[in-house]
Amino acid sequence: MGLRAVRRGSANPCNCVLRAVFRACFERFRHCTYKEKHLSHVSLEYAPGGGRRITWARKDEEYVADFYLVARRTLEPNEWKIFTFHYLLGADWRLCCRRLGMERGNFFHAAYRIEQKLGRTFRELKPYALFPLADYFHGRTYNDWPAIDKDRPAARRGSLSRLLKVPVRQAA
Repeated sequence: MGLRAVRRGSANPCNCVLRAVFRACFERFRHCTYKEKHLSHVSLEYAPGGGRRITWARKDEEYVADFYLVARRTLEPNEWKIFTFHYLLGADWRLCCRRLGMERGNFFHAAYRIEQKLGRTFRELKPYALFPLADYFHGRTYNDWPAIDKDRPAARRGSLSRLLKVPVRQAA
């Protein structure tokens, strides 16, 4: 089915779609965490706005951090416990039910609500959503920094790393 009609004529995604969004994001999270660390690489992308500005990123590590932090900020404390045990630590439903003192039906209802909640959040996150995954990993990164004035003294102009005082040698 996919879309559920709302009274005002707009369409909202069905709960099964939101759960599918979460599962796709979670599979990518698992792929990024289980991947060999020496396979991780830096990606260079051109920044919009003309010129030859290039930004670099470690997309896998950024995605893992974004997934974790968005889930942490979105979920309530009792939901976070279920999410941690079941999704992050990989405990099956029997162990989670025993550890959290829940019944099987209540556990699965809570897990479905967590998947729906996070699926919606991953899809609607602003300014950069975690879903669709292709846009996150292969989309362009937008640089909101203002252009450097040519009227400023030459000592004040230069690369973005000098403006931010980033230890590039230590980072590389």
